[in-house]
Amino acid sequence: MADYSDIVDRVKFQHDIRIRKWRRNMSGCAWRVYHHDGRVCNWIEAPTPRTPISLAIFLHEVGHHVIGFERYKKRCEEEYHVWIWAINQMRKFGVEPDDKVHRRFELSMQYAVGKAMRRGIKQLPDPLTRFLPLAA
Repeated sequence: MADYSDIVDRVKFQHDIRIRKWRRNMSGCAWRVYHHDGRVCNWIEAPTPRTPISLAIFLHEVGHHVIGFERYKKRCEEEYHVWIWAINQMRKFGVEPDDKVHRRFELSMQYAVGKAMRRGIKQLPDPLTRFLPLAA
């Protein structure tokens, strides 16, 4: 099992991330808390990074803070850019994304595009059309 603790520490420090909970499953959540005194806390929950897939999910949740929750109007577009950021960060840290990471990216995007379609999205951003046939 690889030791990704240095990556976790660097990413947490660089992006001012707090871990509310290390999850036992392969899911995550990211949110921001605004305090009355002006402080802002960036929180995530993610699996402890022990494998490339758990590292990718951790970085994906951090990516929501890095990319910004309000940057993209469409949620599925935000998800796409956050996944791209996470995969690029893995490579930057010298961890090559394996087949599980690529499969998770594909399935996550198929789900996000499918959800947008079910909710009646009017125009799908161009980079997301490749996920459309499998999501529809």
